Amino acid sequence: MALWKFHAGFWRAAALFACAPLYHPVFGAEAEPPKVAVVYTVATPELKEGVERAIREEFDGKVEILRYEDAAVFEETAKEGRVGRESAARFLGMYADAARSGAGAVLSVCSTVADLARSMRDLGGLIGVPIVGINDEMCREAVRSGKRILVAATFPSAVGPTKRSILRAGAELGREVEVSEVVAGGGFGSDAGAFEKLLAEKLRGAAKSADVIVFAQASMEPCAAFVEKALGKRVLANPKFGARALKSALAGKKK
Repeated sequence: MALWKFHAGFWRAAALFACAPLYHPVFGAEAEPPKVAVVYTVATPELKEGVERAIREEFDGKVEILRYEDAAVFEETAKEGRVGRESAARFLGMYADAARSGAGAVLSVCSTVADLARSMRDLGGLIGVPIVGINDEMCREAVRSGKRILVAATFPSAVGPTKRSILRAGAELGREVEVSEVVAGGGFGSDAGAFEKLLAEKLRGAAKSADVIVFAQASMEPCAAFVEKALGKRVLANPKFGARALKSALAGKKK
C-alpha cells in the first residue's frame, strides 16, 4: 500500500512538472524586464533620447521605460524661484501615475525641481518605489574628484538645487568643498558647435581655479567632451550617473 502511494505521488508530481509553464526557474528562462519611469519637466527630443539610451545601456537593453512629462512644473518653478503648490502637485501626480503603473523606481530628470524629488525619498521608501534625482550620484562623484567644484548651467533655476546637492554630498562623504557657479545663457538651443564654443569661453575664467566642472543639466551633456578638452578640466555630465543610480535603486530593493 505504501509503495502504491509513493508511485502515485511520484507520477502526480511528474505530471505537474511536465505541464509547468516554460518560465519555470528550472528551465532558466529570463524573468520579465524591470519597469522604470522617467519624469521630465521641460525636455527636448534629444534629451529624452539621451536619457533613455543611457538607461537601456545600463540595463543591457532589458528594461521597460515609462515616460512622464509636464513642462508646467518647470515653468512655474522657474518663474516663482521655488517649488510652489501647483508645480509640486503636478510632479507628485506624475510620480503617483508611475507607481500606479508598476514602475519599480523613478528617475527625476529636471535639476530645477531636485529639492522636490529629494523631499519625496521617504515616500518612495514607504511605498517601495524609490525616486532618484538625476544629479545626486554625479554630485557625489564631483566631491570625490576635488575640493573646488564649478557648477555650469544654462538656466539659473538649475544652479541652487545642484549646489545644495554638492554640499550635501560633501557632508555625506566627510569632505570640505568650495562651490562656484557660471550661468551660460544666451546660446542654448543654437547650433551645437557654436554653443559648445560659447560655453567653453564662458567657463574659461572660473575653470582656472576649479578641480572639476559639473554640468547641472543633462541637456548640456553633448558639450562635455569639447569643454573638457578645451579647458583641460574634468567635466561631469548626465545622464549616465542618473541611469547608474536608477539601477542601484532597483537593486537596493532586492536586498
